[in-house]
Amino acid sequence: MDTLLLARLQFATTTSIHFLFVIVTLGLVTLLVGLQTAWFVTRKPVYERLTRFWGQLYVINYVLGIATGIVMEFQFGLNWSGLSRYVGNVFGAPLAIETLVAFFLESTFLGMWIFGWHRLRRGLHLALLWGVALTAYASAFWIMVANSWLQHPVGYELRDGVAQLTDFTALLTNPALGFALGHVVSAGLVTGGMLMASVSAWHLVRRTPDHALFRTSLRLGLITAATAVVFVIGFGFAQFGPVGAVQPTKYGGGPDRDAVVAEWTARFGPGEYAPPALSAAALGFMILIGFTLFFGILLVPLLWRDWLIRLRFPLWLTLLALPLPFIAVLLGWIAREVGRQPWVAYGLLPVDRAVSPVSAGMMLASLVGFSLLLGALAVTNGVLLARHAARGALDPALGRPPEPEPEPRPTPVFA
Repeated sequence: MDTLLLARLQFATTTSIHFLFVIVTLGLVTLLVGLQTAWFVTRKPVYERLTRFWGQLYVINYVLGIATGIVMEFQFGLNWSGLSRYVGNVFGAPLAIETLVAFFLESTFLGMWIFGWHRLRRGLHLALLWGVALTAYASAFWIMVANSWLQHPVGYELRDGVAQLTDFTALLTNPALGFALGHVVSAGLVTGGMLMASVSAWHLVRRTPDHALFRTSLRLGLITAATAVVFVIGFGFAQFGPVGAVQPTKYGGGPDRDAVVAEWTARFGPGEYAPPALSAAALGFMILIGFTLFFGILLVPLLWRDWLIRLRFPLWLTLLALPLPFIAVLLGWIAREVGRQPWVAYGLLPVDRAVSPVSAGMMLASLVGFSLLLGALAVTNGVLLARHAARGALDPALGRPPEPEPEPRPTPVFA
């Protein structure tokens, strides 16, 4: 058994599962902010009920997603000690900031929002949800800062064989960051919008009593997904230029490819410096799914006079399209990560020098253990989301008014 292969399989598995949680979190929290803001402004009960219903699904996904994130971060010390030792001084800085934002600030805001129903003023309660959303976006930003540094190391110098951070601003202006961040955020909105539209379509197909409620969320989800998919495609194609310039081997090579490979061969020895075919295949299928979702824009005009609901067939299309954005984000992540192989930090640290010096048996045990744990969390998340989504929005537990205190029993008076 190859220790390096096992380590890569483990990281690919755990990162992919965690990324699915993250993408749903980004999409749903944005839609939640819109719903609760609409409730705050209009005071219409429909927006309160929708906030409670979708907020409950968001909380389930968030809590289990945090657990997958904790499990994933263990790997940097367990399986990739070479990465931590060689570039940890640079790579660890944005990860540390993200940890403070995600695990402390964002979780604090969310906890206060969950338990603040009917206890806090409506404006303050809304402000907490805005805080959750802003810190979620900040968390995504710092993760992408760290990942973009691995894609294109900048702002560092080597001292005693270890990378040291010299220019923090360079991390924030990395050419591998901007369009990639926009692509990820837009993908989150597509996924969240499709999740909302699909669940709403399912209830409308079943003709549940809350027709008006799910009609509203169907419109919001479908319009959000249709709008965001335009930005997904735009940011996606916009990456080819800057990424191709800093990673000449990623998209089949450019004018500098041969010179760069010759330099790597002189420094690191002969090797296969072209990325695996899996990267190009994942990119191609992701683009195909992206354009398939793009044609979903044709469903938006059917919202006029509720033709989308009356015809019913478009509801089934919406429901069946739910897996597509999840598959697309995984393919996109594969294209980005596999496309920089054989580097863990592009042109700086080969993957085989980053793996921990542990036995293949221990790595296999780690792979099986972490995969089973994260797989169980993912299945649990899916079951809970499906169960609570199927119950409908009649009376979600989140935001339920507290039970009135019972009247005190009169004390008997004896003569």
